[in-house]
Amino acid sequence: MPRVAAIQMNSGDDVDHNLKLTRELVAAARDAGAQMAVLPECFALMAKDQAQRIERAEPADRPGPIETSLAELANELQIWILASGVFVRGVQSDMVRNATFVFDASGERVSRYDKINLFDVSLADGERYAESEYTEAGRELVVQQTPAGVCGLTVCYDVRFPALYERLSAMGASWFVVPSAFAYTTGKDHWEILLRARAIENHAYVVAPAQWGMHAGGRRTYGNSLISDPWGKVIAHQADGDGVIAAEIDLGKVSAVRAHFNKDDVSLEPTSN
Repeated sequence: MPRVAAIQMNSGDDVDHNLKLTRELVAAARDAGAQMAVLPECFALMAKDQAQRIERAEPADRPGPIETSLAELANELQIWILASGVFVRGVQSDMVRNATFVFDASGERVSRYDKINLFDVSLADGERYAESEYTEAGRELVVQQTPAGVCGLTVCYDVRFPALYERLSAMGASWFVVPSAFAYTTGKDHWEILLRARAIENHAYVVAPAQWGMHAGGRRTYGNSLISDPWGKVIAHQADGDGVIAAEIDLGKVSAVRAHFNKDDVSLEPTSN
């Protein structure tokens, strides 16, 4: 049965250091028997400001150093890699795209997803995020055939939009990725609930690798990477620390759970007392 790994990291603003750690953790995933390793959002760069995002952004028209490094790593280790939160130069010169790349075990990039739902939120304690101020939103939904079946690609804040997952399921997805750099304040209350809800609603596996701890610029992320099965049961979890969790993706279980539920909409006529 295919095995997928979720990698948890505490990335900083040193790309070379982050890529070195990425190599070590992907190798650990391979050694744990995974056919595919899923990295957290912004694994290569948790930027301290927009100037650094622009400076280290990959070119829009050709593979940059981060993409090239990942392609070589996938080929060397003979493992699929899903890499999220790679900053790619946008159409506007002062903007970036938050891109997810999928590489097969030969190192070929087989798909790209640009994050659709951008994290714009102001919290009661004064904490504020405005991803749309420096990121161009994607427009296209993406599914990818992988060694573990058809995967629906999403990122972090996407998890708050259930209709997105329903559409990906309709496109054939049996499991979802939700690589994230989830804010600590919202994560402690919402992270696990949202992930398990998306699994339960769609009778699909959810693989959610995360950033954890303090980062450049004073940002704190929640960690708690997890993998949920189609029943909404957490089957792998890591609270804090860099590391790897892994689980088997059982497509037979997806089919069995879905067979028990009728997902067709039911029209309800209004009633009066």
